[in-house]
Amino acid sequence: MTAIPQISPDELARKKAAGEPMHLIDVRTPVEFREAHVDFAENVPLDRINAGDLTTGTDPIYVICRSGSRAQKACEKLRTEGAGNLAFVTGGTEGWIAAGLDVVRGKRAISLERQVRIAAGSLVLIGAILALTVHPLFVLLSGFVGAGLVFAGVTDTCGMGMLLARMPWNQVKEGEPSCAA
Repeated sequence: MTAIPQISPDELARKKAAGEPMHLIDVRTPVEFREAHVDFAENVPLDRINAGDLTTGTDPIYVICRSGSRAQKACEKLRTEGAGNLAFVTGGTEGWIAAGLDVVRGKRAISLERQVRIAAGSLVLIGAILALTVHPLFVLLSGFVGAGLVFAGVTDTCGMGMLLARMPWNQVKEGEPSCAA
């Protein structure tokens, strides 16, 4: 299978300014999207993206996330579902901002990546303390979390991140504005 095409933030911005037809899909969580997003992006979280739901006709589909990893995964998923004319934005929204391009900013939140680090670190620490003070088998909690982190690193799939993304504090309430203008 061929590699998924990429496009730089600058090149995408030039195409948009030239009036080229396109769809920009942002696959981050609604809370991440609310914090900062490209003004013409549509939010379709990675765990909900489906080629059958995209009504883009023949227009190219560009996919963006925070830094590029989830966008590439989304493109791979869409390609296997039969979508064509796909590319992901290199560097993601961070790359867009670093290129000096405008974003719509809204309410800030703790990033999903930081939430995973906080949760994993807390569970490892709790497991170690409980193993020392209550029962040695609590070390299995730390081992389980460590194994999960290794799995996440090897497969680039984070179960804890997917779970945290579904938590109430990572959801945008119905009717809540996605971003401040």
